[in-house]
Amino acid sequence: MTDFSTRRTMMVDTQIRPSDVTKFPIIAAMLEVPREDYVPEELREAAYLDGNIALGEGRVLLEPRTFGKMLDALDIQASDLILDVGCGLGYSTAVLAHMGDTVVGVESDEAQADTAQETLSAGGIDNAAVVAGPLANGAAKHCPYDIIVIEGGIEVLPQSIADQLKDGGRIAALFVEGTLGEVRIGQKTDGTIAWRRAFNADAPVLLGFEKTEEFVL
Repeated sequence: MTDFSTRRTMMVDTQIRPSDVTKFPIIAAMLEVPREDYVPEELREAAYLDGNIALGEGRVLLEPRTFGKMLDALDIQASDLILDVGCGLGYSTAVLAHMGDTVVGVESDEAQADTAQETLSAGGIDNAAVVAGPLANGAAKHCPYDIIVIEGGIEVLPQSIADQLKDGGRIAALFVEGTLGEVRIGQKTDGTIAWRRAFNADAPVLLGFEKTEEFVL
């Protein structure tokens, strides 16, 4: 029988801590949440590997290092209302639920959204809910959010997502330009998001977050 608990500890000790992620709430959450429960069944053995995990349809579960460093840069507080965009099978939502007050996950794949909600409920996580719908629409019903995390690459941030961030709130997104990707942290002030570079990373661009071609006559 696979000892996933040991693998989880090794993930934190060899991938998270060496990446200068040391905040206790992050370490505690990543040690607590069984990542193997939130990946496709056939990939459970690969749950703790150092790399993105394919979820199908060009979507991935972000590698632990990238996700951990995103959380570290966001400085999430226990009172925060969090929007988790592209939550897949719910791993990121589960981790965020251990750190913030309430989490709303958004997943475009209805079957994955249903599975995510079932897994979260089975794990006793009652401060998170997953809604199905286009990722670029977010979940306006519950906004404004203190924190927004986007679980995949983006070329542009849809205005619909930007509008759901509370003034003073923070957002993490992985911007992709060509073959290069970098995570940036944005903070909203007087209705405008100012971005700063955090670190390099890689992930496929999410549907609805691509640049649109402009035709010039």
